[in-house]
Amino acid sequence: MMARLTASLRGERLLNEPLARYTTWRVGGPARQLYRPADGEDLLQFLATLPEGEPLLWLGLGSNLLIRDGGFNGTVIATQGRLDGMALISATALRVEAGVSCAQVARFAARQGLCGVEFLTGIPGTFGGALAMNAGAFGGETWTQVTAVETVDRAGQLHKRLPTEFKVGYRQVELPAEEWFLAATLVLEPGDVTENQARIRELLERRNSSQPIGQPSCGSVFRNPPGDHAARLIEAAGLKGAVIGGAQVSEKHANFIINRGDATAADIEALIRRVRERVKAASGVELVTEVHIVGETEERA
Repeated sequence: MMARLTASLRGERLLNEPLARYTTWRVGGPARQLYRPADGEDLLQFLATLPEGEPLLWLGLGSNLLIRDGGFNGTVIATQGRLDGMALISATALRVEAGVSCAQVARFAARQGLCGVEFLTGIPGTFGGALAMNAGAFGGETWTQVTAVETVDRAGQLHKRLPTEFKVGYRQVELPAEEWFLAATLVLEPGDVTENQARIRELLERRNSSQPIGQPSCGSVFRNPPGDHAARLIEAAGLKGAVIGGAQVSEKHANFIINRGDATAADIEALIRRVRERVKAASGVELVTEVHIVGETEERA
């Protein structure tokens, strides 16, 4: 349901908006309200209108995210397709907004003859999400090339920060309280356009051959423990193909859980719990989820 906006706001505000259509798992209940900003300035203005303490969820392509069946009792900021600016700001520096897909960043850089972010082609999310979790693939990590960051707080104030102001680790980044990523600057290395594009094609082929592409999933569910791989531990515990309701551990890659078509968020969360319990019992390793789980377990009245 559409809601009326104040005259100064130019984005799209939806009430009780189902979130399953916004996530790669294709599950999740409704958001109390969802806002699709017209651009960065419109986003700042919208945030300034929110009451203090309003729960906020930032949503890009909806990968690496499980929204429970009861939905999200707060405001969802949907950035994909909206905060989509990307441009060269020098011969080797690229400014990318949060709503740009990771694959677009990789392809754009390659076309400019810049290398260092080809790995982003293997990450099924937006650049804002990649910044938030230091996403990585094929041996590369997002923050390696980051030289400047723009964040926004819940009052709608813009902040320009340096990478040294963040604690960046494996699949995790600590932000200042109540701030979210709006854009970042990457400094890359000069390279050959043809070679860069060939590298991207090679990585896509590797991804397509090893992952359940075309089936609803969130990407990798668990972080790889030090010196090992979550997929190996899950398979060793006899869980490849395990099913709860409409959710299944992928037969192709055990660190993926797929929606077979009729899964609920509760099915997926229960299967995540089963995998963690069985792997702990079989190997003593406590798997840590890479996916973020948010929202209410039951529908609101």
